[in-house]
Amino acid sequence: MTTVDVIGTGAGADAPAPAPAGETVLLDLDEVGGRVERTELPGGLRVLTETMPGVLSATLGIWVGVGSRDESPDLSGSSHFLEHLLFKGTTTRSALDIATAMDAVGGEMNAFTAKEHTCYYANVLASDLPLAVTLLSDLVTEACNTAADLESERTVVLEEIAMRDDEPSDAVHDLFAGTLYGDTPLGRSVLGSVDSIERLSRDDVDGWYRSRYAMPSIVVTAAGRVEHQQVLDLVTAAFGDRLNGDARPAPLRTGDPAPPGPARPVGLISRRTEQTHVLLGVPAMGRLDDRRYAAAVLDAAVGGGMSSRLFQEIREKRGLVYTVGSALTHYAGAGTFSVYAGCSKKRVPEVLRLIRAELDRVAAEGISVIEVARSRGQLKGGLVLGLEDTGSRMSRLGKSELSYGEYLPVREVLSRIESVDEEQVRAVAADLFTRKTCLAVVGPYRESDLDHL
Repeated sequence: MTTVDVIGTGAGADAPAPAPAGETVLLDLDEVGGRVERTELPGGLRVLTETMPGVLSATLGIWVGVGSRDESPDLSGSSHFLEHLLFKGTTTRSALDIATAMDAVGGEMNAFTAKEHTCYYANVLASDLPLAVTLLSDLVTEACNTAADLESERTVVLEEIAMRDDEPSDAVHDLFAGTLYGDTPLGRSVLGSVDSIERLSRDDVDGWYRSRYAMPSIVVTAAGRVEHQQVLDLVTAAFGDRLNGDARPAPLRTGDPAPPGPARPVGLISRRTEQTHVLLGVPAMGRLDDRRYAAAVLDAAVGGGMSSRLFQEIREKRGLVYTVGSALTHYAGAGTFSVYAGCSKKRVPEVLRLIRAELDRVAAEGISVIEVARSRGQLKGGLVLGLEDTGSRMSRLGKSELSYGEYLPVREVLSRIESVDEEQVRAVAADLFTRKTCLAVVGPYRESDLDHL
């Protein structure tokens, strides 16, 4: 379950001053990454491209720096609802027009909403990049958001929530966030709740669109067989007069520091399931914390793969679970470290005992030099292999710009991972694994049963 989300330097105020609007900057050119260039256009819109001559396709993304973390309780789920609604039609295209145009070239178009950003993307043949730019920019800038479309899509979003609720391994993650962060933007689901979605009006969602989808919050990224100037010309034509003005890009997002402990110790969704799904975790560091590299190595060693301690101890040696693993997630100013497992109800107490015992052991002793080396290799290999397609490269550009305010070459990330040693990992483990934990449980339990877990 290990992922590498250490793509920025975290330099913050020490980062180089931004280039003047309209000036293109070369950010990377080596054997690991392609040619990466960045231009800031008038109005605050940013364009980043990575040229990959060895492919025949291109992936385009339009990123908006708004997500569920920006929502008040009354508007919970607005960003995700809007993501759905934008595909229902624009001032010049119907939903069918949009779908037909993309299907006609064999492309794929979709979107996703996260806690801190929203992304609309298309994967096409390189020759069809102009179409992708035209369609996505139209979605983002010319959405109609009619009352009729909102009502039909409301049902779709409610079905998506129901689908999440029907999948215990998904539901437990949202439950864990609410247990850890409480009734805060980070604690609420990206999907919103049934109540919040049923309350949202057309004015609510369209108002969110009008106020949040502004040029300073938007980043356009493209990767594949593309040329930077080509993308700039297409974007400039597509966004037109919206690029007027002297606005600068929105400042890098900041957030409240990670809480010292969970909002409550245990969360429960009582349900008659064959398996009980548990998620045990603690607050962790934010994404600009320099310790995140050591934390990533720690995560890989503890629960990041088949050789990890938890997998070996709980699945391989004892056969108690099918799935067990850890995950490290970073936000602005906050983060989480968590361990997930699914097993029969009768095995839950032993599985949790083993997880806690292993975390306590690592907190006290750290991990070995051999484990550090193996985990560094796992992270480096996963990072490079994960960048073999145009979509992942496009995504890395967008996250770098919105989350870190700068681009860190792949070779530099690899170097920083390689520099992590056992003492750094030991220090992070002693910090994270001695914090108060919270536990989320989805399964055939009552509240009184949780006292024994």
